[in-house]
Amino acid sequence: MPTAAFTVADYVGLACYAAAWLSYYLMVERSEAGRRSLNRVINAHRYHWMRGVVGRENRIVDANINASLQNGTAFFASTSLLAIGGTLTLLRSTDEVLTIFAEMPLGFATTRLAWEMKVIGLTIIFVYAFFKFAWSYRLFNYGAILIGAIPNPGPETSRAEMELAAWRAASMNTVAGRHFNRGQRAFFFALAYLGWFVSAYVLMASTAAVLFVMWRRQFASDALAALGRGPWPPPP
Repeated sequence: MPTAAFTVADYVGLACYAAAWLSYYLMVERSEAGRRSLNRVINAHRYHWMRGVVGRENRIVDANINASLQNGTAFFASTSLLAIGGTLTLLRSTDEVLTIFAEMPLGFATTRLAWEMKVIGLTIIFVYAFFKFAWSYRLFNYGAILIGAIPNPGPETSRAEMELAAWRAASMNTVAGRHFNRGQRAFFFALAYLGWFVSAYVLMASTAAVLFVMWRRQFASDALAALGRGPWPPPP
């Protein structure tokens, strides 16, 4: 009789993993508590940034800032493709990997079907991350166009028209940042997913650890505290 690919613990661990990812998404992006997260606070500063563009005729610095954000997404998109290639290589090396696992001191035995399904799942995560980073790159490109479309101050341009154009640029920048954050989130949860290659219990432990680290960075980090500080302190 063939051995089942996954045990009950595997299904429970995978369900906990999916629930953690979904819960984190809802907490940061959809809940009222998410308004205090680092991502949402930074989004407010994106609008402040674009509102400042309205009063500047020389916007070279703003274009360079947008380009740096775009270059960051390009780096992660390239990294996602490398990760996808790595996981596909693992699929081609299934026999060698199973032999290594069987010879390990702790004896992490697994079946061929289970190993291939786990690798396919990891590949899907990196494919999702690539699409998020690639789309974010495109949106930052659109944002650069919208920054250039903000009218210069002049007698023929109303303040309302300039602020509307700046609001559109800020909104596009915010959406691009949101997709970039989702791609990074996939990378973090991919690290948690690696625990499943050891056991379902390690998957649950690694998921809890990654979830805690991500929560702390969003709601209790020194970066968030820096954004909440007051006016420039007096010199020592």
